[in-house]
Amino acid sequence: MSKIIFDLNDTEGKIKIPDELIFGRTFTTHLLEMDYIASEGGWQDAVIKKHSALNLSPAALVIHYGQSIFEGMKAYKLTNGETSLFRPRKNFERLNKSAERMCIPKIDIDFVMNGLMELIKLEKDWVPDKPNHSLYIRPFLFATDPFIGVKPGDNYKFIILLSPVGPYYPEGFKPVPIIVTDKYVRAVRGGVGECKTAGNYAASLYAQKEAIKEGYTQVLYLDALEQKYIEEVGTMNMFVQFKDEVATPKLSGTILPGITRMSVLEILRDWNYNVTERDISIHEICESYDKGNIVELFGTGTAAVISSISKLKYNEKILTFSSEHAGELGIKLYNELTDIQYGRKEDKFNWMTLVK
Repeated sequence: MSKIIFDLNDTEGKIKIPDELIFGRTFTTHLLEMDYIASEGGWQDAVIKKHSALNLSPAALVIHYGQSIFEGMKAYKLTNGETSLFRPRKNFERLNKSAERMCIPKIDIDFVMNGLMELIKLEKDWVPDKPNHSLYIRPFLFATDPFIGVKPGDNYKFIILLSPVGPYYPEGFKPVPIIVTDKYVRAVRGGVGECKTAGNYAASLYAQKEAIKEGYTQVLYLDALEQKYIEEVGTMNMFVQFKDEVATPKLSGTILPGITRMSVLEILRDWNYNVTERDISIHEICESYDKGNIVELFGTGTAAVISSISKLKYNEKILTFSSEHAGELGIKLYNELTDIQYGRKEDKFNWMTLVK
């Protein structure tokens, strides 16, 4: 039976969180690390220890063949001073689904949840209490075997990093411009598009680089077979609000089943919106826009929660919305989610898990 070991042979003074937090640049003092060793029966004890460099062979399978998966979630300082997590079990369930597809051993969710709680309790002073700040949580899992050859690993490392972060939009909830690509694809049917695996993000970098050159923040991908149906942005699931419907691409194995996406669908149904998960063609979006039947576009994800779209470019056509003000539904959803996450509103969905 695995257990959690504390290796805290370090002395720390008073923690001071930087005044300006750039997403993903600041890390807490400690992390959780756990090894899977096939020859020793699988998962070993988890160790909570000082954040330090990894001792990894240059022949490690992950470096050469990309057997790596990860998750992203957040902890929030509630209005009463307590700390709470937003739907963490859903993230670990998704991690295990990615693990199965990538031939990586699954984690014991109850054990890892307990380890995460112990880590956050130890690092409680790192949870920001400023408005719209949070503690970003990055669990990841990768193959460590020193072996050059294409095969699933026998040995793995699971780590949880913690990183205090500021608001995704420091200057306020501003809409972002998105470009649609029919030059590159993100995932194909039967591939690993529904997995949160490192290679999916590496494959998106070149298209992202080209988009930024054109003045766009992110890329919206189309399906790989017909280059017709919208799928997802590299870091967000997409929603389209038509006059009589709020639609999002269905989960068909090529897009990530987002936890925020899931939550938005539950909220919209609770609000009695006409919500559908279906194929949405880029041509339908363009034609509906021309007819005045599109109200707004927005994306959903852990980092930004809701991202309102200011304009959408597809080939030579540009669909323009407000560049100054987020859409009404996007703002309403953002406020609803963040009010629940920070304890400003009743958690009637039972999404929050208190750290205690």
